[in-house]
Amino acid sequence: MEEYLQVSEVVDWQNPIVVELANKIASRHQTIDAIARACFEWVRDEIYHSCDYQMNPVTCRASDVLKYKTGYCYAKSHLLAALLRANGIPAGFCYQRLSINNNGEPYSLHGFNAIYLPEIGWYRVDARGNRQDVDAQFVPPKEQLAFKIRFPGEAEFPNIFSEPLPVVVEVLQTYSKWDDILLNLPDVTLSPLNEADLSQVLRY
Repeated sequence: MEEYLQVSEVVDWQNPIVVELANKIASRHQTIDAIARACFEWVRDEIYHSCDYQMNPVTCRASDVLKYKTGYCYAKSHLLAALLRANGIPAGFCYQRLSINNNGEPYSLHGFNAIYLPEIGWYRVDARGNRQDVDAQFVPPKEQLAFKIRFPGEAEFPNIFSEPLPVVVEVLQTYSKWDDILLNLPDVTLSPLNEADLSQVLRY
């Protein structure tokens, strides 16, 4: 599990403001599950989704997501992983490929998290932020993610990465405005032979 606890440039969980919030959240709870749920709900509810709220700047690093209180789904997953890791809870990154307009092409990656809970193992959560058509919750062992796969070009990848995908980080670090990201959302190309394994889809 060591790789899912590491600090990095993007998951900078040793940053003082991240540590302060992680400690504050943990101080109110006694169990790993309770701390994990509180971290998830804090990021889901207190960090504004950049597109939903049309907010700048575009964030990537966990501490910047916390500083500016906004981020795309990917960035919010970076902060959630940082808060969890700061509390000694292993956390990784998961991705779906979803229709951007809910009617087929074009598609983009959607980012969320997996948390290692002692009683059940890896448990996936989506802190992108709820709205009228999204109701993501922390209700283990049941998973209640933000989105479901509905179209042939969509995919749900089983991989749990210890670091965010480079294609995602590159987009977030290239553009500074929320609407520029919306026009350049990261995506991968699927084929029938490899759509079940994201590590085979991406070349980096």
